[in-house]
Amino acid sequence: MAVARVTEIIAGSKKSFADAVEQGVSRAVKTLKNVEGAWVQDQKVIVQKGKIVEYRVNLKVTFVLEK
Repeated sequence: MAVARVTEIIAGSKKSFADAVEQGVSRAVKTLKNVEGAWVQDQKVIVQKGKIVEYRVNLKVTFVLEK
């Protein structure tokens, strides 16, 4: 039986929420082994002078622990 762990990652992008998710997952797999999935817990935008300047996501990343 496998044991998994969930960790939280906050990622941002100047392009879109989808790009922020891509950036977060891309960075997670560089550090974490056996990443199995991720889900978006929360989304928000950073606004400056009435314009969106950054899209941010809080990701929950699931990875399987090694034996």
